[in-house]
Amino acid sequence: MFEAMNAVKIHISLDEIEPEVWRRLLLPSSWNLEQLHLAVQAAFNWWNYHLHEFRIGGLRYGDVEGAGAVVDDDDDARVFSSREVRLRDFEVGATFGYLYDFGDSWEHTIVIEEFVSLDVAPAHGSCIGGAGARPPEDVGGVPGYERFLEIMSDKADPEHADMKKWCGGHFDPQWFDLAVADKDVRNALSPNVKRQMHQPKPKRGRSR
Repeated sequence: MFEAMNAVKIHISLDEIEPEVWRRLLLPSSWNLEQLHLAVQAAFNWWNYHLHEFRIGGLRYGDVEGAGAVVDDDDDARVFSSREVRLRDFEVGATFGYLYDFGDSWEHTIVIEEFVSLDVAPAHGSCIGGAGARPPEDVGGVPGYERFLEIMSDKADPEHADMKKWCGGHFDPQWFDLAVADKDVRNALSPNVKRQMHQPKPKRGRSR
């Protein structure tokens, strides 16, 4: 019976961010944590420039060679391979952490919501819901993001012009495009995949 559950619904939220930023994914239950990592990167449009790790039951999973570069004093220094754990190994309701960028420290909370049986086993992931834009890469973590939003909302701020240029010319913290996110997640495992670097600028309405 369990083997028929070939897909899993997963909820991922970005911690300590307002307005709330979250994504809901439908992924093959056979995928491992390394593939989940790529799906998270795609769903949030992170650029996968930095180190990452999963924190599950006090253990750390990630890039065995690279993730050990940063170790918290309270954690086990050993890093296990992300390829050792598959999504079908979890139970419904399981909750664990995902850390991206050991400098900015973007903490995500992942919840296994439901295992489902699809008529055809999925060959790729899908994004089926979400809200909010993730902060820009290298903005400086939560404090840096809060300052970034202050600058972007105040055109009189002396840093406004430079910050606007730095982030691609436009940033809406509540922006989310399900079609874009779903396309990115569907291509999450594709080699040399290219995704949009910044948010699209809003189109000006034409007068009739």
